[in-house]
Amino acid sequence: MLKKILGIIVMITIIAVGFFQKEAWLDAIKAGGLFSVLFSMLLIAADVFFPIVPFALVAALNGAVFGMANGIWITLTGSMLGTMMLFFFARYSFRDWARKKVQAYPAIQSYEASFHKNAFAAVLLGRLIPVIPSLVMNVICGLSQVRWHVFFFASFIGKIPNIIVVTIAGAHFTSNKLLSFSIYGAYILIMMLIIYKKFPHLLKVQKK
Repeated sequence: MLKKILGIIVMITIIAVGFFQKEAWLDAIKAGGLFSVLFSMLLIAADVFFPIVPFALVAALNGAVFGMANGIWITLTGSMLGTMMLFFFARYSFRDWARKKVQAYPAIQSYEASFHKNAFAAVLLGRLIPVIPSLVMNVICGLSQVRWHVFFFASFIGKIPNIIVVTIAGAHFTSNKLLSFSIYGAYILIMMLIIYKKFPHLLKVQKK
């Protein structure tokens, strides 16, 4: 009971602060400096729980403000922080809520079965080809028997390509908007082609 209460308090605090202070957070990130790095990580972590600000926008902003190399590790760190928090919340504090969330995606059961065969590959594929919403992926893994370190490393590796592309696009946004949109558009197109050609069954994994 104590875990659930603490979990509720933490989750409400994250969402509330992120929602009501998102403009201040974005301004703090744009200002640059050490604190802006922390604010960026926290905002991205909050985005994992609730889409306060589009993830692509924050990642692109990091690329524009901090440069490509720094933007990538800042975004990846914040994303993994929020991902692991939600994973542990689903596993230890919000199992009933998490089960209801997953039930909204009945076709997900066929994907969940792949965890028993190769959990690392299943999570990695889910990150590389994000047909399944990230929040649902985190919840499913939290409810499953996937070990936390397997989930962590598979998620870490799987998030890298998307974060690199979004950050690079953001780094070029102010100087060349057409190039920025072209980079991200090409990435989305490639991902969709891969899904259509190699994993057509994943297209069925959608909300009822």
